[in-house]
Amino acid sequence: MKNQNALRIFILEDDLWYGSMLQHYLSLNPDYEVKRFDKPGDLFNQLHENPDVITLDYFMPDMDGSVVLKKIREINQDIKVVIISGQEDLRTAVSLVTGGAFDYIVKDEDTKDRLWNVLLHLKEIVGLKKKIAVLEEEVSKRNDYSKYLIGKSECMEKIFALIGKASGSTITVSVTGETGTGKEMVAKAIHFNSDRNKKPFITVNMAAIPRELVESELFGHEKGAFTGAVTRRIGKFEEAHMGTLFLDEIGELDISLQAKLLRVLQEREITRIGSNEVIPINVRIVVATHRDLMEEVQKKTFREDLYYRLIGLPIKMPPLRERGNDILILAKSFLDQFCDANKISRKNLSPEAARKLVQYEFPGNVRELRSIMELTAVMSEGDTVQPDHIMINTPPVAVHPMNGKERTLREYEVQIIQHFLDRYDKDVLLVARKLEMGKSTIYRMIQSGELRTK
Repeated sequence: MKNQNALRIFILEDDLWYGSMLQHYLSLNPDYEVKRFDKPGDLFNQLHENPDVITLDYFMPDMDGSVVLKKIREINQDIKVVIISGQEDLRTAVSLVTGGAFDYIVKDEDTKDRLWNVLLHLKEIVGLKKKIAVLEEEVSKRNDYSKYLIGKSECMEKIFALIGKASGSTITVSVTGETGTGKEMVAKAIHFNSDRNKKPFITVNMAAIPRELVESELFGHEKGAFTGAVTRRIGKFEEAHMGTLFLDEIGELDISLQAKLLRVLQEREITRIGSNEVIPINVRIVVATHRDLMEEVQKKTFREDLYYRLIGLPIKMPPLRERGNDILILAKSFLDQFCDANKISRKNLSPEAARKLVQYEFPGNVRELRSIMELTAVMSEGDTVQPDHIMINTPPVAVHPMNGKERTLREYEVQIIQHFLDRYDKDVLLVARKLEMGKSTIYRMIQSGELRTK
Protein backbone atom coordinates (compact mmCIF):
# COMPACT_ATOMS: atom_id res chain seq x y z
CA MET A 1 0.00 0.00 0.00
CA LYS A 2 1.33 3.41 -0.98
CA ASN A 3 2.64 5.63 1.81
CA GLN A 4 0.46 8.72 1.59
CA ASN A 5 2.88 10.68 3.80
CA ALA A 6 6.01 9.83 1.79
CA LEU A 7 8.21 12.63 0.40
CA ARG A 8 8.13 12.22 -3.40
CA ILE A 9 11.55 12.97 -4.90
CA PHE A 10 12.57 13.21 -8.58
CA ILE A 11 16.27 13.09 -9.47
CA LEU A 12 17.39 14.66 -12.78
CA GLU A 13 20.99 13.56 -13.43
CA ASP A 14 22.57 12.71 -16.81
CA ASP A 15 25.45 10.81 -15.15
CA LEU A 16 23.94 7.31 -14.89
CA TRP A 17 26.27 6.15 -12.09
CA TYR A 18 25.91 9.29 -9.99
CA GLY A 19 22.12 9.38 -10.44
CA SER A 20 21.78 5.70 -9.51
CA MET A 21 23.96 6.26 -6.44
CA LEU A 22 21.75 9.16 -5.26
CA GLN A 23 18.58 7.15 -5.93
CA HIS A 24 19.85 4.17 -3.92
CA TYR A 25 21.08 6.37 -1.07
CA LEU A 26 17.86 8.35 -0.74
CA SER A 27 15.69 5.22 -1.05
CA LEU A 28 17.22 3.96 2.20
CA ASN A 29 14.78 6.27 3.95
CA PRO A 30 11.40 4.42 4.04
CA ASP A 31 9.60 7.77 4.02
CA TYR A 32 10.99 8.69 0.59
CA GLU A 33 9.65 7.67 -2.83
CA VAL A 34 12.42 8.27 -5.38
CA LYS A 35 12.39 8.33 -9.21
CA ARG A 36 15.38 9.08 -11.44
CA PHE A 37 15.47 10.75 -14.88
CA ASP A 38 18.45 11.41 -17.16
CA LYS A 39 16.69 13.76 -19.62
CA PRO A 40 14.76 16.97 -18.85
CA GLY A 41 12.00 16.02 -21.31
CA ASP A 42 11.29 12.75 -19.47
CA LEU A 43 11.04 14.64 -16.19
CA PHE A 44 8.68 17.28 -17.62
CA ASN A 45 6.39 14.49 -18.89
CA GLN A 46 6.03 13.16 -15.33
CA LEU A 47 5.48 16.45 -13.50
CA HIS A 48 1.75 15.69 -13.40
CA GLU A 49 2.64 13.29 -10.56
CA ASN A 50 3.40 16.40 -8.46
CA PRO A 51 6.68 15.46 -6.78
CA ASP A 52 7.52 17.32 -3.61
CA VAL A 53 11.21 17.79 -4.44
CA ILE A 54 13.41 17.69 -7.56
CA THR A 55 17.20 17.40 -7.29
CA LEU A 56 18.60 18.96 -10.45
CA ASP A 57 22.02 18.53 -12.04
CA TYR A 58 22.93 22.05 -13.17
CA PHE A 59 25.06 21.01 -16.16
CA MET A 60 22.76 19.03 -18.48
CA PRO A 61 23.78 18.42 -22.14
CA ASP A 62 20.33 19.33 -23.53
CA MET A 63 19.37 22.23 -21.26
CA ASP A 64 21.20 24.05 -18.46
CA GLY A 65 19.85 24.08 -14.93
CA SER A 66 18.52 27.63 -14.95
CA VAL A 67 16.26 26.85 -17.94
CA VAL A 68 15.04 23.59 -16.36
CA LEU A 69 14.36 25.42 -13.09
CA LYS A 70 12.36 28.11 -14.88
CA LYS A 71 10.25 25.54 -16.73
CA ILE A 72 9.56 23.58 -13.51
CA ARG A 73 8.49 26.81 -11.79
CA GLU A 74 6.18 27.63 -14.71
CA ILE A 75 4.49 24.22 -14.44
CA ASN A 76 4.29 23.95 -10.65
CA GLN A 77 5.63 26.56 -8.24
CA ASP A 78 5.02 24.32 -5.22
CA ILE A 79 7.78 21.86 -6.20
CA LYS A 80 11.00 22.47 -4.24
CA VAL A 81 14.13 22.35 -6.44
CA VAL A 82 17.59 21.55 -5.08
CA ILE A 83 20.43 22.33 -7.53
CA ILE A 84 23.47 20.02 -7.51
CA SER A 85 26.43 21.49 -9.40
CA GLY A 86 29.97 20.38 -10.12
CA GLN A 87 31.27 23.93 -9.71
CA GLU A 88 31.18 26.27 -6.74
CA ASP A 89 30.08 29.52 -8.36
CA LEU A 90 28.64 31.95 -5.83
CA ARG A 91 27.12 34.24 -8.48
CA THR A 92 25.32 31.29 -10.16
CA ALA A 93 24.17 29.97 -6.81
CA VAL A 94 22.67 33.33 -5.80
CA SER A 95 21.03 33.69 -9.20
CA LEU A 96 19.41 30.23 -8.96
CA VAL A 97 18.20 30.68 -5.38
CA THR A 98 16.67 34.08 -6.19
CA GLY A 99 15.15 32.43 -9.28
CA GLY A 100 13.24 29.96 -7.10
CA ALA A 101 15.66 27.16 -6.20
CA PHE A 102 15.36 25.96 -2.60
CA ASP A 103 19.09 25.24 -2.22
CA TYR A 104 22.38 24.93 -4.12
CA ILE A 105 24.75 22.04 -3.31
CA VAL A 106 28.24 21.52 -4.76
CA LYS A 107 29.24 18.01 -5.88
CA ASP A 108 31.96 16.69 -3.59
CA GLU A 109 32.48 13.93 -1.04
CA ASP A 110 29.96 15.58 1.36
CA THR A 111 27.16 16.00 -1.21
CA LYS A 112 25.15 12.99 -0.02
CA ASP A 113 25.15 14.11 3.61
CA ARG A 114 24.27 17.71 2.77
CA LEU A 115 21.46 16.56 0.46
CA TRP A 116 20.21 14.18 3.17
CA ASN A 117 19.99 17.05 5.67
CA VAL A 118 18.31 19.37 3.17
CA LEU A 119 15.69 16.71 2.41
CA LEU A 120 15.01 16.08 6.10
CA HIS A 121 14.34 19.80 6.47
CA LEU A 122 12.17 19.79 3.36
CA LYS A 123 10.17 16.81 4.62
CA GLU A 124 9.23 18.80 7.70
CA ILE A 125 8.23 21.79 5.56
CA VAL A 126 6.24 19.71 3.05
CA GLY A 127 4.63 17.64 5.81
CA LEU A 128 3.54 20.78 7.64
CA LYS A 129 2.20 22.27 4.41
CA LYS A 130 0.16 19.12 3.72
CA LYS A 131 -1.26 19.16 7.24
CA ILE A 132 -2.23 22.82 6.86
CA ALA A 133 -3.89 22.05 3.51
CA VAL A 134 -5.87 19.19 5.08
CA LEU A 135 -6.92 21.36 8.01
CA GLU A 136 -7.92 24.22 5.72
CA GLU A 137 -10.03 21.80 3.69
CA GLU A 138 -11.63 20.44 6.85
CA VAL A 139 -12.28 23.90 8.23
CA SER A 140 -13.80 24.96 4.90
CA LYS A 141 -16.14 21.97 5.21
CA ARG A 142 -16.71 22.30 8.93
CA ASN A 143 -20.25 23.54 8.48
CA ASP A 144 -21.19 21.07 5.75
CA TYR A 145 -23.09 19.02 8.30
CA SER A 146 -25.47 21.96 8.77
CA LYS A 147 -26.77 21.32 5.25
CA TYR A 148 -27.94 17.85 6.28
CA LEU A 149 -28.48 18.04 10.04
CA ILE A 150 -31.40 20.41 9.76
CA GLY A 151 -34.96 20.13 10.95
CA LYS A 152 -37.42 21.42 13.48
CA SER A 153 -38.98 18.16 14.62
CA GLU A 154 -38.95 17.34 18.32
CA CYS A 155 -36.70 14.32 17.80
CA MET A 156 -34.09 16.42 15.96
CA GLU A 157 -34.17 19.10 18.64
CA LYS A 158 -33.16 16.36 21.09
CA ILE A 159 -30.35 15.29 18.75
CA PHE A 160 -29.03 18.88 18.58
CA ALA A 161 -29.06 19.08 22.39
CA LEU A 162 -27.05 15.84 22.66
CA ILE A 163 -24.54 17.08 20.08
CA GLY A 164 -24.06 20.19 22.20
CA LYS A 165 -23.42 18.12 25.33
CA ALA A 166 -21.00 15.81 23.47
CA SER A 167 -19.09 18.73 21.96
CA GLY A 168 -18.31 20.17 25.37
CA SER A 169 -16.47 17.06 26.59
CA THR A 170 -14.24 14.23 25.38
CA ILE A 171 -16.73 11.46 26.15
CA THR A 172 -16.91 8.65 23.61
CA VAL A 173 -20.06 8.92 21.50
CA SER A 174 -21.97 6.04 19.89
CA VAL A 175 -24.35 6.98 17.09
CA THR A 176 -26.94 4.42 16.00
CA GLY A 177 -29.70 4.46 13.44
CA GLU A 178 -30.73 3.16 10.07
CA THR A 179 -28.48 3.55 7.05
CA GLY A 180 -28.69 7.03 5.55
CA THR A 181 -29.95 8.87 8.64
CA GLY A 182 -26.83 11.06 8.94
CA LYS A 183 -24.64 9.33 11.52
CA GLU A 184 -21.39 10.68 10.02
CA MET A 185 -22.84 14.19 10.00
CA VAL A 186 -23.42 13.87 13.74
CA ALA A 187 -19.78 12.85 14.22
CA LYS A 188 -18.61 15.86 12.19
CA ALA A 189 -20.92 18.19 14.09
CA ILE A 190 -19.45 17.00 17.39
CA HIS A 191 -15.87 17.37 16.14
CA PHE A 192 -16.22 20.80 14.56
CA ASN A 193 -18.07 22.20 17.55
CA SER A 194 -15.46 20.91 20.01
CA ASP A 195 -12.08 22.35 20.99
CA ARG A 196 -10.49 19.78 18.64
CA ASN A 197 -11.98 21.45 15.58
CA LYS A 198 -8.59 22.58 14.21
CA LYS A 199 -7.19 19.05 14.45
CA PRO A 200 -7.83 16.13 12.06
CA PHE A 201 -11.20 14.44 11.65
CA ILE A 202 -10.41 10.92 10.40
CA THR A 203 -13.07 8.48 9.18
CA VAL A 204 -12.66 4.71 8.97
CA ASN A 205 -15.47 2.60 7.51
CA MET A 206 -14.97 -0.81 9.11
CA ALA A 207 -17.26 -2.48 6.57
CA ALA A 208 -15.15 -1.26 3.63
CA ILE A 209 -11.79 -2.69 4.76
CA PRO A 210 -10.82 -6.33 4.15
CA ARG A 211 -10.51 -8.14 7.48
CA GLU A 212 -6.80 -8.89 7.02
CA LEU A 213 -6.01 -5.17 6.53
CA VAL A 214 -7.99 -3.69 9.42
CA GLU A 215 -5.18 -3.90 11.98
CA SER A 216 -2.70 -2.19 9.64
CA GLU A 217 -5.28 0.47 8.74
CA LEU A 218 -5.96 1.33 12.37
CA PHE A 219 -2.55 0.93 13.99
CA GLY A 220 -0.07 1.16 11.09
CA HIS A 221 2.90 -1.07 10.29
CA GLU A 222 6.65 -0.97 9.80
CA LYS A 223 8.44 -1.71 6.55
CA GLY A 224 8.83 -5.48 6.14
CA ALA A 225 6.31 -6.31 8.88
CA PHE A 226 4.54 -8.65 6.44
CA THR A 227 4.52 -9.50 2.75
CA GLY A 228 3.68 -6.35 0.81
CA ALA A 229 4.71 -3.94 3.58
CA VAL A 230 7.25 -2.13 1.40
CA THR A 231 7.17 1.09 3.42
CA ARG A 232 6.17 2.23 6.89
CA ARG A 233 2.48 3.09 7.19
CA ILE A 234 1.01 5.46 9.75
CA GLY A 235 -2.30 4.14 11.09
CA LYS A 236 -5.54 6.06 11.50
CA PHE A 237 -5.11 6.40 15.26
CA GLU A 238 -1.81 8.25 14.71
CA GLU A 239 -3.34 10.37 11.93
CA ALA A 240 -6.16 11.41 14.26
CA HIS A 241 -3.82 12.38 17.14
CA MET A 242 -5.31 15.32 19.07
CA GLY A 243 -8.36 15.16 16.80
CA THR A 244 -11.35 12.84 16.32
CA LEU A 245 -11.45 9.29 14.97
CA PHE A 246 -14.83 8.25 13.57
CA LEU A 247 -15.20 4.47 13.41
CA ASP A 248 -18.17 3.90 11.13
CA GLU A 249 -19.98 0.53 11.08
CA ILE A 250 -18.13 -0.57 14.23
CA GLY A 251 -20.41 -3.61 14.43
CA GLU A 252 -18.58 -5.07 11.43
CA LEU A 253 -15.24 -5.26 13.29
CA ASP A 254 -14.07 -8.88 13.46
CA ILE A 255 -14.20 -10.22 17.01
CA SER A 256 -10.54 -11.29 16.74
CA LEU A 257 -9.52 -7.60 16.60
CA GLN A 258 -11.95 -6.30 19.19
CA ALA A 259 -9.63 -7.16 22.10
CA LYS A 260 -6.81 -5.12 20.53
CA LEU A 261 -9.10 -2.15 19.97
CA LEU A 262 -10.27 -2.39 23.58
CA ARG A 263 -6.67 -2.35 24.83
CA VAL A 264 -5.88 0.74 22.72
CA LEU A 265 -8.93 2.55 24.07
CA GLN A 266 -8.01 1.66 27.64
CA GLU A 267 -4.27 2.32 27.48
CA ARG A 268 -4.41 5.25 25.01
CA GLU A 269 -1.38 3.94 23.15
CA ILE A 270 -0.71 1.92 20.01
CA THR A 271 2.08 -0.23 18.61
CA ARG A 272 2.56 -0.50 14.87
CA ILE A 273 2.67 -4.02 13.40
CA GLY A 274 6.29 -5.16 13.29
CA SER A 275 7.43 -2.67 15.94
CA ASN A 276 8.01 -2.69 19.69
CA GLU A 277 7.72 1.09 19.99
CA VAL A 278 4.78 2.22 22.11
CA ILE A 279 3.19 5.40 20.74
CA PRO A 280 0.91 7.48 23.03
CA ILE A 281 -2.26 8.78 21.38
CA ASN A 282 -4.80 11.42 22.30
CA VAL A 283 -7.88 10.75 20.19
CA ARG A 284 -11.56 11.49 20.63
CA ILE A 285 -13.62 8.43 19.57
CA VAL A 286 -17.02 8.51 17.86
CA VAL A 287 -18.49 5.22 16.63
CA ALA A 288 -21.54 4.48 14.52
CA THR A 289 -23.50 1.40 13.55
CA HIS A 290 -26.85 0.43 12.09
CA ARG A 291 -26.75 -2.78 14.16
CA ASP A 292 -28.12 -3.36 17.67
CA LEU A 293 -24.79 -3.88 19.46
CA MET A 294 -26.39 -5.31 22.59
CA GLU A 295 -28.04 -7.94 20.42
CA GLU A 296 -24.61 -8.66 18.87
CA VAL A 297 -23.21 -9.01 22.40
CA GLN A 298 -25.88 -11.58 23.21
CA LYS A 299 -25.04 -13.44 19.99
CA LYS A 300 -21.35 -13.46 21.06
CA THR A 301 -20.25 -11.59 17.92
CA PHE A 302 -19.35 -8.42 19.83
CA ARG A 303 -17.39 -8.23 23.08
CA GLU A 304 -19.40 -7.06 26.07
CA ASP A 305 -16.44 -5.21 27.61
CA LEU A 306 -15.83 -3.34 24.32
CA TYR A 307 -19.53 -2.53 24.09
CA TYR A 308 -19.50 -0.80 27.47
CA ARG A 309 -16.29 1.02 26.54
CA LEU A 310 -17.82 2.39 23.36
CA ILE A 311 -21.40 3.14 24.38
CA GLY A 312 -20.44 6.43 26.08
CA LEU A 313 -23.03 9.02 25.18
CA PRO A 314 -25.55 7.25 22.92
CA ILE A 315 -27.25 9.19 20.13
CA LYS A 316 -29.98 7.39 18.19
CA MET A 317 -30.76 8.98 14.84
CA PRO A 318 -34.47 8.83 13.97
CA PRO A 319 -35.51 7.51 10.55
CA LEU A 320 -36.69 10.22 8.16
CA ARG A 321 -40.25 8.82 8.11
CA GLU A 322 -40.59 9.78 11.80
CA ARG A 323 -39.46 13.37 11.32
CA GLY A 324 -42.68 14.80 9.92
CA ASN A 325 -42.27 18.18 8.25
CA ASP A 326 -38.47 17.85 8.29
CA ILE A 327 -38.88 15.92 5.03
CA LEU A 328 -39.98 19.10 3.27
CA ILE A 329 -37.35 21.26 4.97
CA LEU A 330 -34.60 18.88 3.85
CA ALA A 331 -36.12 18.44 0.39
CA LYS A 332 -36.10 22.19 -0.25
CA SER A 333 -32.56 22.49 1.10
CA PHE A 334 -31.25 19.71 -1.17
CA LEU A 335 -33.13 21.19 -4.12
CA ASP A 336 -31.59 24.64 -3.54
CA GLN A 337 -28.08 23.23 -3.05
CA PHE A 338 -28.20 21.28 -6.30
CA CYS A 339 -29.66 24.19 -8.28
CA ASP A 340 -27.00 26.58 -6.94
CA ALA A 341 -24.15 24.14 -7.65
CA ASN A 342 -25.35 23.59 -11.21
CA LYS A 343 -26.32 27.22 -11.88
CA ILE A 344 -30.00 26.34 -12.25
CA SER A 345 -32.66 28.77 -11.09
CA ARG A 346 -34.14 27.70 -7.78
CA LYS A 347 -37.44 25.80 -7.78
CA ASN A 348 -40.37 25.53 -5.39
CA LEU A 349 -42.39 22.47 -4.45
CA SER A 350 -46.04 22.45 -5.47
CA PRO A 351 -48.49 21.36 -2.73
CA GLU A 352 -49.09 18.11 -4.63
CA ALA A 353 -45.33 17.42 -4.88
CA ALA A 354 -44.92 18.12 -1.17
CA ARG A 355 -47.76 15.72 -0.40
CA LYS A 356 -46.10 13.00 -2.49
CA LEU A 357 -42.88 13.39 -0.53
CA VAL A 358 -44.39 13.28 2.96
CA GLN A 359 -46.46 10.21 2.07
CA TYR A 360 -43.35 8.22 1.05
CA GLU A 361 -41.60 6.00 3.64
CA PHE A 362 -37.97 6.76 2.57
CA PRO A 363 -36.29 3.41 3.40
CA GLY A 364 -32.97 5.04 2.41
CA ASN A 365 -33.66 7.99 4.74
CA VAL A 366 -31.91 11.37 4.24
CA ARG A 367 -29.43 9.94 1.73
CA GLU A 368 -32.28 8.72 -0.46
CA LEU A 369 -34.14 12.04 -0.18
CA ARG A 370 -31.06 13.90 -1.35
CA SER A 371 -30.70 11.66 -4.43
CA ILE A 372 -34.39 12.04 -5.23
CA MET A 373 -34.26 15.84 -5.03
CA GLU A 374 -31.14 16.07 -7.21
CA LEU A 375 -32.89 13.99 -9.88
CA THR A 376 -36.01 16.13 -9.41
CA ALA A 377 -34.03 19.29 -10.15
CA VAL A 378 -32.91 17.77 -13.44
CA MET A 379 -36.31 16.36 -14.44
CA SER A 380 -38.45 19.39 -13.61
CA GLU A 381 -39.10 22.29 -15.98
CA GLY A 382 -39.93 25.81 -14.94
CA ASP A 383 -39.73 27.06 -11.39
CA THR A 384 -42.26 24.70 -9.77
CA VAL A 385 -41.78 21.01 -9.02
CA GLN A 386 -44.82 18.88 -9.84
CA PRO A 387 -45.53 15.34 -8.54
CA ASP A 388 -44.53 13.66 -11.81
CA HIS A 389 -41.09 15.31 -11.58
CA ILE A 390 -40.37 13.34 -8.40
CA MET A 391 -39.10 9.91 -9.43
CA ILE A 392 -39.65 7.51 -6.54
CA ASN A 393 -38.95 3.83 -7.09
CA THR A 394 -41.45 2.14 -4.82
CA PRO A 395 -41.00 -1.60 -4.27
CA PRO A 396 -43.83 -3.88 -5.39
CA VAL A 397 -46.53 -4.18 -2.76
CA ALA A 398 -46.56 -7.61 -1.15
CA VAL A 399 -49.90 -9.39 -1.28
CA HIS A 400 -51.23 -9.81 2.22
CA PRO A 401 -52.02 -13.48 2.93
CA MET A 402 -55.51 -12.54 4.16
CA ASN A 403 -56.33 -11.01 0.76
CA GLY A 404 -56.00 -14.30 -1.10
CA LYS A 405 -58.12 -17.43 -1.01
CA GLU A 406 -60.10 -17.80 2.20
CA ARG A 407 -58.80 -20.57 4.47
CA THR A 408 -59.74 -22.14 7.78
CA LEU A 409 -57.69 -21.38 10.90
CA ARG A 410 -56.24 -24.90 10.67
CA GLU A 411 -55.18 -24.32 7.04
CA TYR A 412 -53.44 -21.08 8.00
CA GLU A 413 -51.67 -22.92 10.83
CA VAL A 414 -50.44 -25.63 8.46
CA GLN A 415 -49.27 -23.00 5.94
CA ILE A 416 -47.27 -21.12 8.58
CA ILE A 417 -45.62 -24.23 10.04
CA GLN A 418 -44.77 -25.53 6.56
CA HIS A 419 -43.19 -22.21 5.68
CA PHE A 420 -40.93 -22.39 8.74
CA LEU A 421 -40.05 -26.05 8.08
CA ASP A 422 -39.00 -25.16 4.53
CA ARG A 423 -37.07 -22.14 5.74
CA TYR A 424 -35.15 -23.97 8.49
CA ASP A 425 -34.37 -27.14 6.55
CA LYS A 426 -37.03 -29.31 8.22
CA ASP A 427 -35.50 -28.78 11.70
CA VAL A 428 -38.57 -29.58 13.83
CA LEU A 429 -36.97 -28.61 17.15
CA LEU A 430 -35.87 -25.21 15.82
CA VAL A 431 -39.29 -24.53 14.24
CA ALA A 432 -41.01 -25.46 17.49
CA ARG A 433 -38.86 -22.93 19.35
CA LYS A 434 -39.42 -20.23 16.71
CA LEU A 435 -43.20 -20.66 16.77
CA GLU A 436 -43.34 -21.30 20.54
CA MET A 437 -45.34 -24.52 20.12
CA GLY A 438 -44.85 -28.13 21.15
CA LYS A 439 -42.62 -30.29 18.95
CA SER A 440 -45.01 -33.23 19.41
CA THR A 441 -47.75 -31.22 17.66
CA ILE A 442 -45.51 -30.76 14.61
CA TYR A 443 -44.56 -34.46 14.60
CA ARG A 444 -48.26 -35.46 14.70
CA MET A 445 -49.04 -33.14 11.75
CA ILE A 446 -46.15 -34.65 9.79
CA GLN A 447 -47.39 -38.17 10.62
CA SER A 448 -50.91 -37.29 9.47
CA GLY A 449 -49.59 -35.97 6.16
CA GLU A 450 -50.61 -32.34 6.78
CA LEU A 451 -46.94 -31.26 6.73
CA ARG A 452 -44.25 -32.23 4.23
CA THR A 453 -40.66 -33.03 5.23
CA LYS A 454 -39.38 -34.01 1.77
